Amino acid sequence: MTGTRPHTAMVLAAGLGSRLGDGPPKPLRRVSGRALIDRALDMLGEAGVERAVVNTHHRAAEVEAHLAGRTRPQILISREAERLETGGGVAHALALLGGEPFFVLNADLVWGPDGADWLRRLAAGFDARRMDALLLLYPTARAVHHDGPGDFHLASDGRLCRRRDPEPAPFLFTGAQILAPRLFDDAPQGAWRLTRAYDRAETGGRLFGLVCEGEWLDAGTPERLAHAEAMPASA
Repeated sequence: MTGTRPHTAMVLAAGLGSRLGDGPPKPLRRVSGRALIDRALDMLGEAGVERAVVNTHHRAAEVEAHLAGRTRPQILISREAERLETGGGVAHALALLGGEPFFVLNADLVWGPDGADWLRRLAAGFDARRMDALLLLYPTARAVHHDGPGDFHLASDGRLCRRRDPEPAPFLFTGAQILAPRLFDDAPQGAWRLTRAYDRAETGGRLFGLVCEGEWLDAGTPERLAHAEAMPASA
């Protein structure tokens, strides 16, 4: 698969959203009148995704009820009796995701008007012969309401090296990516984070990145959520 657009995606929506305080579950928080999870699903639909798996755990019934009326993309629910974190959540949903590479998107992201275009660019850049993971990155220095040390170093050939403390890294992971199912071969049971899969891909030289220069925001805090309301023509 080289530049073939994935038709399946997973939206990670099982988090607690504790940093946002009281109110609706995080995927149902609204920006410009639209729930965060609807913004993610709409953008995936614009990028050609036909089927989206959504994992639920915290206040699962509310999230699932909200999604019940959606028809595009088709929604499949992967409910987690125990929270499985990002890696365990994807591994738990593999049977629903099929045997081809798929998008994975956090549910709390806000993008500018070119968000779907960046997903299409991500798909165009994914080469299954060389890659197990292609992550969409954002320059750390440009990130709004973010003062951390970054996540990744990017080599000239597009390969990634995950930041090891204490050195800073110039790029953040945006929460959007394409993953190959083989990355989850022999995956452990229970809760684990996708960083474990990234380390496995990095060791094999199969972890790659693509830099996004458009508008992007992780809306996981009250400050970021408020800033998202001011983003022009956000999607």
